[in-house]
Amino acid sequence: MNARHKLRRLAVLAPPMLWLGLFFFVPFLVVLRISLSDSAPAIPPYAPHWPGLGEIGTFIRALDIENYITLLSDDLYLGAYLSSLRIAATATLLTLLLGFPLAYAMTRAPKVWQPALLVLVILPFWTSFLIRVYAWMAILRPEGVLDQVLGQLGITSAPLNLLNTEAAVLIGIVYSYLPFMVLPVYASLERIDPALTEAAADLGATPLKRFFLITVPLAMPGIMAGAFLVLIPAIGEFVIPDLLGGSDTLMIGKVLWTEFFANRDWPLASAVAIVMLLILVGPLLLFQRLADTGRRA
Repeated sequence: MNARHKLRRLAVLAPPMLWLGLFFFVPFLVVLRISLSDSAPAIPPYAPHWPGLGEIGTFIRALDIENYITLLSDDLYLGAYLSSLRIAATATLLTLLLGFPLAYAMTRAPKVWQPALLVLVILPFWTSFLIRVYAWMAILRPEGVLDQVLGQLGITSAPLNLLNTEAAVLIGIVYSYLPFMVLPVYASLERIDPALTEAAADLGATPLKRFFLITVPLAMPGIMAGAFLVLIPAIGEFVIPDLLGGSDTLMIGKVLWTEFFANRDWPLASAVAIVMLLILVGPLLLFQRLADTGRRA
């Protein structure tokens, strides 16, 4: 019985582990290997290439960490990482401030309306991501839709010039990733038993206290899930900064694209990707550890 149980457990774990190994771990090793190489005028544009059986020692000795030293010593890359983290964190906070009230209102809506509200939240996904970003270019450009509407209402008398600014990048990220915040928060709020808030009200708790002492803590798993779903892709975002941002908007996704395609420096681009991956994996592991500690407690 014990052996059969182990076989069943292995059969369940083997497919996802095989999937992760083939489509995450192996590509990660390939990118890591390229990041330890040197740029070279060859195809592919790095050296050394994969060795024969008798050249493994020479191949290993040719690898170095020069690209990582460049990343740590060049202010361009450090600034790009810090700017990406700042913009992504700000966008995540804005999506939470907008998404939580929206998710809360959806849970308070009549049950017959909630499926329609969910469809409205995911409706933007029915349109191409690139088309939606181009639409924001038309909205935010000087004398664009936003300037015309505000001018007709008498709110502004001159163009806002939002396009090609960091504010435009934040607007694009918040708009694009808002559903990723709303959906997990809505799922957490939907599971909260209304009897808990009713009991707190019977004990004299004000609506504000009930919200912060009951609703927010019980919705925290959804908040954390939504925060990671927004933060992680926002850090490596390339399309939105490239189309809505200006030359002063420096994000690591744009730097990675420039190194890979414009400069054709695959080793340095791979090092940029590895460091970005480590920056993303660190908070995830910390969150998983804290979650496991909370469940055990």
